[in-house]
Parts: sequence; C-alpha cells; structure tokens
Amino acid sequence: MKKLVIDPVTRIEGHLRAEVEIDDNGIVQEAYVSGQLFRGIEIILQNRDPRDAGLLAGRICGVCTNSHFRASIQAVENAYNIVVPKNAQIIRDLMSMALFIQDHVVHFYQLHLLDFVDVTKALVANAQETTIEAHKYCDKPFRNSTSHYESTLEKLKNFVDAGRLGPFNSNFFGHSEYKLSAEQNLILLSHYFEALTFQTKISKAIAIFGGKTPHPQSIVVGGVTSVMDMLNPQRLNDFLFEIKEANDFINRAYIPDMKLLASAYKDEIKSKSGKTLGNYLCVGGYEINESMKLFSSGVIYDGNFLDIKEFDSSKITEEVQRAWYSDDEKQEPFYTDINEDGTLRTVKNDDKYSWIKAPRYGNKTMETGPIARILISYSKNDTAINSFVDNFLKDSSLSLEDLNCTVGRNICRAIESQYVCEYIFKLMSNLIQNIKYDDTNTYTNYNFADMKKDYKGSNFLEVPRGVLLHSLNIENEKIKNYQVIAPTTWNATPKNSDGLRGAYEEALVGIKISDTSKPIEVLKVLHSFDPCLACAVHIIDTKGKNLSNYKIH
Repeated sequence: MKKLVIDPVTRIEGHLRAEVEIDDNGIVQEAYVSGQLFRGIEIILQNRDPRDAGLLAGRICGVCTNSHFRASIQAVENAYNIVVPKNAQIIRDLMSMALFIQDHVVHFYQLHLLDFVDVTKALVANAQETTIEAHKYCDKPFRNSTSHYESTLEKLKNFVDAGRLGPFNSNFFGHSEYKLSAEQNLILLSHYFEALTFQTKISKAIAIFGGKTPHPQSIVVGGVTSVMDMLNPQRLNDFLFEIKEANDFINRAYIPDMKLLASAYKDEIKSKSGKTLGNYLCVGGYEINESMKLFSSGVIYDGNFLDIKEFDSSKITEEVQRAWYSDDEKQEPFYTDINEDGTLRTVKNDDKYSWIKAPRYGNKTMETGPIARILISYSKNDTAINSFVDNFLKDSSLSLEDLNCTVGRNICRAIESQYVCEYIFKLMSNLIQNIKYDDTNTYTNYNFADMKKDYKGSNFLEVPRGVLLHSLNIENEKIKNYQVIAPTTWNATPKNSDGLRGAYEEALVGIKISDTSKPIEVLKVLHSFDPCLACAVHIIDTKGKNLSNYKIH
C-alpha cells in the first residue's frame, strides 16, 4: 500500500488532514481523516454564568455563529424550563433559515465549485453558445446574456494576465476529473462571482434581526431583543426583499447548476462515487404551523428508506479511544504526537489520530446534514419537501438512492435551499399576522435569583451542516460542564475502538485516484460534506516537522 497525505485540506473552515492508503491501481483501501485542532470553548465556559453561554459558545466558529449561539441559549432555557413566546421562536427561525441559505450557497460556489470547474477551460468558451447551453437547465437562466458572459470572460482573463489568480491559484486545472465543457465552466464561474454579492445580501437579512453577523447579539435567555426591528414595517420589508432576491438566485442559478452537474457527472453518480454506509440521522424541527415542521426527525440504517426509526437521544454516546483525549471519565486533552515521517499513528487499533471525538448512535456511525434531512423527511412524507425533491429527480432523471454520493450531497443542499427559502415567506406571514392581532411579545420574564441552583439542560438543533447538540450542567448558578457535538463531529468521527469508519472516511474508500500528485478526487469527496472544524487552540508540532505538503510513502 502507498500512503497519500493531504495536509491541510483547504477551502474548508478549520484544519483538516486526510491520509489514504491506495493500492497499485490507485484505489483507496483505507482512510484516516484527522481534525488538526483543539476546540477549547467548552473549557472556557466552565464556571461562567449560564446566561452568558450563548455569546461565548457563538465564538466556537465564525461560519456557524448563529447556530452555536442559538443552541447554547436554548440549552440554558431547557435547563430552566423557560418557554419563549411564539414571536421570539419565529424570529430565531428566520435567522436560522437565512443562515441555511447563505451557508449552502457559499459552500458550493466559493468552497466546492473549483473541484468541478476548470477556469483555464472556461477562458476559451464562446459567450453566445454559453447562453444557449444555460437554457438546457432553466427556462429563465440567471443573468443569461452574451454581454454578461463576455464580461465574465474579461474578468477571468484579467486575473490570468495580471498573474493574480487569487482563489483560482494552486488548483488542479487540466485534470481528467474535470468533465464540463468550456461553456458549462463559464456558466458556473459567472455564478461564482454572483454568489459573492449574494453572500453580502443574505448576511444583511440575518443582521436585520441579529444585530450583526457573524456573531449575532439579539438572542437572549427568554427570547429575543430585536423587538423594534419586528415592529418596523421597513425592516420587515428589507428582510423580505433580500429573501426574494435569494430565492431568485436559487431557482435560476443554484438549482439549474445542480442539474448541469447531474448531467455532466451522471456516470459518477450512478457509480456511487463518494457513497457512505447509508446511516442517516435527523432530529427534525422548525415549526411552520401546528401540524407541520420543516424537517422530520428519524434514523435510517443501511440506506433502508422504507424503515425509518424514531430518533432516541438516549442512544447517543461519545467515545475518545482514538481521539486525542484521555480515556478516563474526564476526557481531558491528551495529545500523543505523530510518526517521525509526519504521518498519523494509525497502525494499532488504539492509536489516537484526531482531535475529533467519536459520537455513535446505537453503536453506529451516522451521516448528518442536508442529505439526511431530505432522505428522512421525504421517506416519512410528513413535510412539504417531497414536491421539491420529486421535481429535481424528474428533471435530472435520478432516483432517491442516487443521492448517496459526492454530487448527491451537493444536490441535496440546493434542494434544501429552495425548500427553506419558500418557507421563510410562510414564517414571515405568521409573524406579521401575530403583530396584526397585537401579539408583540418577544420575551418571557424570569427571576434568576429565584431559580434553583443546580440544573441540567440540552438542545438538539438542525443547522446547515447537520445535527448540533449543546448540553450543560449547572451547579450553584455556574456552568460546571459543557459539551458540544457538532455536525462535523458526526461526519468526521475517527474509527474509535469499534473500528467503524465515519462518513468522511467511508466515502473515501473505493474512489480511484488517477494522479497522486493531484489528488482532486479526495478533495472533492471531503468538500462535499462542507467540513467545519471550528478552531480555538492550535496544536503545534514542537519537533519542527513540515506537515503542509503532499507526501507519498
């Protein structure tokens, strides 16, 4: 076996390392994915006032701030049995849903797109033929004019001629894995630039109710503080305007681009490149009305969509046998170094090789995220997501089973964005209706001094990348212990003593790497999960080894 080391994996949040063992035919036989950082926020939260937990936990990540902020606040509310008013719940949901849209669009266009798009090939595209190509995937393509594509080509050429490639630098352009025509490349690259503007506008929508973004400030234990924004018709209109523009981009660019990928990479989809075990977990949530939620909760084992199990939080465990923590009950940081040649220690079944802990559900590794939400919600057929899924599958000649692959995970994000965007309007209608009938309450009063001194609380929340859990123990009015299991913890779990691969590692096994000096196949699989390894304390190799190069052993 040869060992290929990729460190760091770029175009993600945080510090991720991948080591794969490949045979003489370039087929990956084993994979080890390592989180190369230590998150210390849980330790920082100890002995803090629980009412401050949200503002501190929100700093876990600069990408998912709204998610950790909200989950932390709601964990404290659950501990104290505080029920927030309907308006506060709606405003929190509006912020969360806007984050879903922002995160998914930014992930594909700014972080993942260059695994599919060859910039150098786009330079020879014909602008007029590009407009014709775009109509294959949408009746009214986004900004589909010859002049627009000519402008995009000029922008790209200026990058190249000036030698300032920026985000297009250090890629594997010309690789055989790039399947798109020159015109298809140009379509996607034009949307790459449009997505940069999209990001600023959807961020404004989040900030309208959050005060700012990243790191919103408006969610507090008991409700929200953005009551004046809620009562200001102009602020509500501003929010709706940004969502309408986002909806237009999703329907006329994002969804058509996924249809383009589904067509160009049909063989890869059918061969299940990047597939996982088919174990999916979703906790559901986001109430639209009394009879409907945005997502269904449930568990799928081994890709069996016909037998959805009910979610049971008591089945969740988290182990550390192969993570850099002590094996005792305290699970304190315990770094054991790497090999002299710079590779991870993975020969023995008890070698530790990642800062990511190992969560299990019923002793199984699980995949969580948009694909899990879509497959579970669709199979239970108790949400409104089915029509969105059916329309895409019909237009792209795919089946539900085809989604378990690298391209499929991207398709699920796009469908989810379209679905979520549609239901933001319904939530906003609910909010306006409440205000119309003089329900303007956004806060539940409580007296902290009258509360009991010791409590326990937790909160499960579906966030863009999947299932998030925040839990805490409160003793004598202070946080004693705090724990976070993030979506990437589930998907990037190390093997642990059970030897089971997590979703990242399982998806890598079986793929073929055609050129070990340009391992785009590995990067494409990993990027499809939208990795987010929130950083706090970096672990530095004191022996001075260079760990930032590709290495073949």
